[in-house]
Amino acid sequence: MYMSEEARDFTTELAVIGSGLAGFAASIFALKRNIKTSQVGNTGAIAYTTGYLDLLGYPAPDHSVPAEDPWLGIEKLRTTEPNHPLCRIHKNDIQTAFTEFTDFLGECGIAYTTPSEKNSTALTPAGSLKPTFCVPATMQIGVSALSQKTGCVIIDFKGLKGFSGRQVVANLKDRWPKLSTRRVIFPDMTSGEIYPEVMARSLEVPETREKLAKVLREAAGDVKVIGVPAVLGMHTPDMVRAEMERLTGLKIFEIPTMPPSVPGIRLREMFEQLFPQKGLTLIPQQKVTRLEFEGDYAELSLSDSYGPITIRSKSVILATGRFLSGGLEAHLDGVKEPLLGLPVTQPDSRQDWYREQYTDKRGHAVNRAGIEVDPSFRPLDQNGRPYRENLFAAGVILAHQDWIRGRCGAGVAIATAYRAVEEVEKFLR
Repeated sequence: MYMSEEARDFTTELAVIGSGLAGFAASIFALKRNIKTSQVGNTGAIAYTTGYLDLLGYPAPDHSVPAEDPWLGIEKLRTTEPNHPLCRIHKNDIQTAFTEFTDFLGECGIAYTTPSEKNSTALTPAGSLKPTFCVPATMQIGVSALSQKTGCVIIDFKGLKGFSGRQVVANLKDRWPKLSTRRVIFPDMTSGEIYPEVMARSLEVPETREKLAKVLREAAGDVKVIGVPAVLGMHTPDMVRAEMERLTGLKIFEIPTMPPSVPGIRLREMFEQLFPQKGLTLIPQQKVTRLEFEGDYAELSLSDSYGPITIRSKSVILATGRFLSGGLEAHLDGVKEPLLGLPVTQPDSRQDWYREQYTDKRGHAVNRAGIEVDPSFRPLDQNGRPYRENLFAAGVILAHQDWIRGRCGAGVAIATAYRAVEEVEKFLR
């Protein structure tokens, strides 16, 4: 049966462009303020995250010393890098942003640790350590076990690529002497390569949990704490972990795997399923092809397999990310913002994009490229004035930050999304 294309038109108070962490955070803050919101964006980088929410892990200039106190790190940044996005936001606003964001996640079934004054030290997929601000509740026991040097077995699975218990133990043997590893077979996946996402979905079935619990009890021996790759369910990880602990009598925690990771996919799928239920117009996996401003409204144009879509909105938040998400593009003549042609702060020449050594701890100049905003987080035009009074921006598209070296991607995304929504709320009054 042939289905003809049908144009669809939506009118909202706020349109969020972007489906990464900043875009989803902006939608959360807007929903909590009863702002009629639409969100659109092609595949964001959120599925590639570990699930950790960094605030500031390694302050500039050389990004070599981890920040035990991220707030002290931000205060130092205010002196050395006053244009860094985190330096333009009051501490109370950053705290409120993280609390609102993690509370929302918890209400939707993915609990996080409570934001505090200190960073935690968490495990990476390679078994190295990193400072981070908030971790999923499924990973908290690992943070505590590392801190206390508790006896622990790291479990890995035959056929699972990108996660090695032997590598984790080898990298942590000096820091965590009572750490060991065992390789086991995941239930009903006895041959060939296996995948974290498939494992996570299978563990939402009680029978699979019971089978795995028996395997884990035998592998643990006399140890009471085990770490497993992040596969404990896709939609109800806290319930799955609690059930696995009940069935095994052990304390269990997750460790992120190489991307795309289950914790990131959990967040993406949760947002995509729950946002429409909460009244948000969500058009995922689609790219805005045109954004124009006329009178008091902005008009977004896009299309999907059912035909063209138009969104008319009183305000817009640009949260399109950087190169991976298409918010910025690298060309022979420089870095460009493709949707509106906004000016991008960047090195004068491509020759200045990178330092000689790729691993230089000072980072690379191109990673600090981005758009400029005024104190109300409105993007600036070529003359240094707001491009439009009803256009705002949030996330790592903003200039003057290197979220990779600074380990501040989530902090920039969540805090700037909060401030942008605050300004949208003022504008709509």
